[in-house]
Amino acid sequence: MLGAIIGDIVGSPYEFHNIKTTDFPFFCEQSKYTDDTVMTIAVASGLCQCLDDPEASREAIIDAMHDFGNQYKVGYGGNFAQWIFKRHRQPYGSYGNGSAMRVSSVGWLYNSLNDVERYAEISAAVTHNHPEGIKGAQAVATAIFMARTGSTKKQICHHITSRYGYDLSRTLDQIRPNYTFSEICQTSVPEAIIAFLESDNFEDAIRKAISLGGDSDTIGAITGSIAEAFYHDLPKWIVDDALSRLDDQLRDTIIYYQEISLHRIMCKQ
Repeated sequence: MLGAIIGDIVGSPYEFHNIKTTDFPFFCEQSKYTDDTVMTIAVASGLCQCLDDPEASREAIIDAMHDFGNQYKVGYGGNFAQWIFKRHRQPYGSYGNGSAMRVSSVGWLYNSLNDVERYAEISAAVTHNHPEGIKGAQAVATAIFMARTGSTKKQICHHITSRYGYDLSRTLDQIRPNYTFSEICQTSVPEAIIAFLESDNFEDAIRKAISLGGDSDTIGAITGSIAEAFYHDLPKWIVDDALSRLDDQLRDTIIYYQEISLHRIMCKQ
């Protein structure tokens, strides 16, 4: 989950001021968490309350998203804002990339691909119940699970391509020149995964994701969530800087989630 939060913070200054290079200050004065971080933490918080009960998890995720969303008014899209602030409990058919940017905890909390797909769908479908919204969340959660359990990039690429139909054969150099802002899963999730596949380390993954342009904070969050699982140890200076930009409640929720996910991983072993 930290990888997603770092990607969000690093990408935040460039969401509406795209850059097409990896040469930029990793953190700057304008770097801040956005709705991507808040909803990533909300989903983790909801899941940790009812881990292995699908229906209870769904309700807990909705409650957590409502609670965090109303406490942290950090700029939500129109339909999602209505869902948050009016505390709706029914989805609205979205296939936006919000389902994919907030799903990272699923890839750590569950220990089989079947459960990862199942709970990724639950986390998505509370709002993004369009098949493409669900597919985007499942693809990202699956990539995270495979990365943290020792799969190679080649294996991850093959599985995501064959299972979800995303075209991961393009290169960043082919995508970057004509890539424009997109908030839908179909044209941001595969690009974010490709940024991870071409990376050499965690920082490089984030830089390459941001260099595409587009919805920079969300692409950064998706790429960062997979890169964290693959590269494991994140540079301390990056983690410390990112966490310093969160308040105590957000940091405490992250610590609690990390303890739960580690316990579940150790029990499985």
